[in-house]
Amino acid sequence: MARAKSSQRAFPTKEEVLAFIRESPAAVGKREIGRAFHIRGQDRLALKNLLRELREAGELEPAPKRRLAPRGALPEVLALEVAEIDADGELLARPAVWRHEAPPPTIYLAPERRGRPAVGPGDRVLARLRQVGEGIFEARPIRVLGGAPKRLIGVYQRGERGGRVRPTDRRAKSEFVLHPGDAGGARPGELVLVEPKEQQPRRLGLREVRVVERLGNLDETRALSLISIHEHDLPTVFPAAALAEAEAAEAAPAENREDLRDIAFVTIDGEDARDFDDAVWAEPDPDANNPGGWHLIVAIADVAHYVRPASALDKAAYERGNSAYFPDRVVPMLPEALSNGWCSLNPGEERSCLAAHLWIDAKGQLRRHRFLRARMRSAARLTYEQAQAAHDGSRDEAAAVASEPVIQPLYGAFQALTRARQARGTLDLDLPERQVVIGTDGDVAAIRTRRRLDSHRLIEEFMITANVAAATALEAAGEACMYRVHDSPDPQKLEALRQVLGGFGLRLARGQVVSPKFFQRILERVDGHPHAPMVHQLVLRSQSQAAYAPDNMGHFGLALPCYAHFTSPIRRYADLLVHRALIAGLGLGDGGLPDDAGAVFTQIGQHISMTERRAQAAEREAVDRFTAAFLRNRVGDILPGRITGVTRFGLFVTLDESGADALIPMSSLPDDFYIHNEAEHCLIGRRWGRTYRLGEPVAARLSECDPITGGMIMELVEGEEQDAGTDSGTESQGGPARGKWDPLQSARQTRKRKAVRKRPRHAAQATRPRR
Repeated sequence: MARAKSSQRAFPTKEEVLAFIRESPAAVGKREIGRAFHIRGQDRLALKNLLRELREAGELEPAPKRRLAPRGALPEVLALEVAEIDADGELLARPAVWRHEAPPPTIYLAPERRGRPAVGPGDRVLARLRQVGEGIFEARPIRVLGGAPKRLIGVYQRGERGGRVRPTDRRAKSEFVLHPGDAGGARPGELVLVEPKEQQPRRLGLREVRVVERLGNLDETRALSLISIHEHDLPTVFPAAALAEAEAAEAAPAENREDLRDIAFVTIDGEDARDFDDAVWAEPDPDANNPGGWHLIVAIADVAHYVRPASALDKAAYERGNSAYFPDRVVPMLPEALSNGWCSLNPGEERSCLAAHLWIDAKGQLRRHRFLRARMRSAARLTYEQAQAAHDGSRDEAAAVASEPVIQPLYGAFQALTRARQARGTLDLDLPERQVVIGTDGDVAAIRTRRRLDSHRLIEEFMITANVAAATALEAAGEACMYRVHDSPDPQKLEALRQVLGGFGLRLARGQVVSPKFFQRILERVDGHPHAPMVHQLVLRSQSQAAYAPDNMGHFGLALPCYAHFTSPIRRYADLLVHRALIAGLGLGDGGLPDDAGAVFTQIGQHISMTERRAQAAEREAVDRFTAAFLRNRVGDILPGRITGVTRFGLFVTLDESGADALIPMSSLPDDFYIHNEAEHCLIGRRWGRTYRLGEPVAARLSECDPITGGMIMELVEGEEQDAGTDSGTESQGGPARGKWDPLQSARQTRKRKAVRKRPRHAAQATRPRR
């Protein structure tokens, strides 16, 4: 706070008064200002006029109790909306009401403690604020105001205190009372969907609930995906009218469709793929004016023929927005009669499609394109491994169908497209993806990293080229388009990245205009360096989030000025909209976009961007739960990993063997007072100088592992023999033999370990960072 001014000095200037108000920890009134500057007598009227001028100029705002605060300042107590979980696993909030043009300040919610309400994204809370930095506040929730879903999922347990429901959400640590009459026939150990009872007595401090739906036994691994599905409110039941429309579907008429049935299309997908909506083919371009060029055809299932605007199917698809994929099931955007039937390009079966003819030159540049409706017949359904094996010279029974004339041209065109990608400089981050392998017994057999083959990249490049052609065709036709947009990085995130990169001798000038190629050069320079994983994480976190919108702003990550999703209309509503727009804009028949559809594209874009994030969160949390189920018998083992998140309450670690994410609470670090250096993404011990930095390798003991929430707690290992264990079973062996898991017994053991260690309660409630 500015020092009080001497009574001998002149009347303060506007700048001095503003500085005093800005430096004050709370809103101030004329009395506090007068005391600070020793303003008396007639000068009080001058102060009143000065403050009025500052208000009229927008520099000050009225605060409660006739006080004043700087523009955009926050009061000590404020209603907040919990917005999201940031990349470091901390909860971010924003004011429930914000009427300023400038963006609101950054507000972190303090880690949860006993007696403070558990909150999560979507909640509205009354919180006490404390400024901890320039434009940065810490909020401590006082009480929940509402806004979160009323229903929740939990495990029904019976004990000495009667019936209880233990929530599956790791942020909600309070149990709920469930009387036998409200259990709806549920048995102890079952997963249940419950809702709070109204007008209940609160003598015990625990809310009473009733069972709405029984979801199955928790001793079955498949229940883990059900938790994620219901927690994120993914629609799982199609309306009867939508099912009836799907069941009534039949082959599309052949009229006005080009006959492509003699072309040897192949589908190339993952081994666990359940629907096939794209097929590819390529040949050297016979045009003498395009030496070394290629002619590609990307055939996409003609979903628009079956799902018409405003139909029951269309409304159901819009509500879901996209399909969601889990280790043991799919929540599809369309009923199975379409997604696995008429809209799936199954081998040997005639299907209707929307085909993109694409001509590229020897450098992979798109020269021209043509879209049409057609009939086609897939020659083979290949996995990525089979396609790669066929290219490399080995053959199996399925790949034998895709003979030399089929596979080799695909890879020839892929090499040309790769040259184009390298020339424009796209952003390629090394971010391994976890794959959960389910055994024949329904349990998790392995957790492994998905292999990245050239066959994966081949399909990606073919799809990207078709997507670019679709967006270009719609722009040329003047038709509404649902673009896939990816904005350039946020300047504040770039500044944080600049500070860290400077420590590694990597220069990022202030205000520098960046491009994907610039980031790619940084990644290449740190390749093989011990801090390379950290740099990859920081570059990822500096990027904006891709979304759907009718206004084209280009795709930063792909370095493309015009881009739309066209290739997956079975599983993405955005692609279905692009199909309809192409049909209408190019005059390809029925099922096109209505004339007035573009007027609501902004609203639709916001909705399907939300459903995409919703599905991604559900998928990620399901993988966490399956991973925790796989590692639950490894409690006590020391496992190697790498720090992927640094917060004020501890470290997040990603394990090397399984890719699982776990929390190392601050309380389990070697005894010291640790300072969180947010700019450099590290914790520094004030007394002993120990430093834990993002990207560094660590060894930690797995101390808690809860499949219900997907949460894992570890303790850092220092100064003792680090036996990371060799029986991890990250491949098909599946790790040590597992007995039947008792969730109630697991919960008791967890509580017992917590009591022994007396760990602060909030440490076990933190969430993992987004990857």
